[in-house]
Amino acid sequence: MLWIPAPPPDHVRGPAGMTPFAEPPILETRGLVKRFGALEVLKGIDFAVAPQELVFVIGPSGSGKSTLLRCCNRLEDPDAGSVVVDGVELMDPKCDLNAMRRRIGMVFQGFNLYPHLTALGNVTLALRKVLRKPRREADEIGRAALERVGLLDKVAAYPSELSGGQQQRVAIARALSLEPKIMLFDEPTSALDPELVGSVLETMRDMRASGLTMVVVSHEMRFAREAADRVVVMEGGRIVEEGTPDKVFSAPENARTRAFVAEIAR
Repeated sequence: MLWIPAPPPDHVRGPAGMTPFAEPPILETRGLVKRFGALEVLKGIDFAVAPQELVFVIGPSGSGKSTLLRCCNRLEDPDAGSVVVDGVELMDPKCDLNAMRRRIGMVFQGFNLYPHLTALGNVTLALRKVLRKPRREADEIGRAALERVGLLDKVAAYPSELSGGQQQRVAIARALSLEPKIMLFDEPTSALDPELVGSVLETMRDMRASGLTMVVVSHEMRFAREAADRVVVMEGGRIVEEGTPDKVFSAPENARTRAFVAEIAR
């Protein structure tokens, strides 16, 4: 893997065509490239997220959305470019990646819960094993996280006793318990039955209202319209358009964006 450090910017740059950020972004990628064999999935992505911003990343399947998220916490190692989170360059060989990942909450399509642990046990596992917190302290934090997602009454329930929506909310609570600076969501509702989607989106609305910085890859366009600060459109490994939900969904400038929006509106 080749690490190409980007020069520090002369000023804090906002997304292309938008007002520059008033403070340094909590997440920024510059020239991000990712290849799988001969296939170049990310083709030099410049992407930034301001503190307390909710950004939706949309686009057709195979456009590189999930790969971008996974590169942002180095679950996938970029082949070139820079990833800066909370002022720390993740591509620096001296970076403590495990410590940085605790600042980056990640919620996947699958819930990835341990079936032999209760909801509370799943939420507190990293607190006890990674952060070495005493069980009593970990349990207090875990209960607070489960209460935040509306599942305080399910602390003793096992995953098999929970609905898909409840399992996903436990996964969100697990990420929140580590007090991340930013949350990344990769299609968090795609594995759920339609009637279970609402509870997860409501939890995400509450997180948005609390000021948590969030990047969401999702096909929940109604949620994007009502909750996002900014929508980023990817196609073919590039960002082809970005702007407010009204701009992207009602008056897109790029032809590929117009085609994608028309397709999802059917």
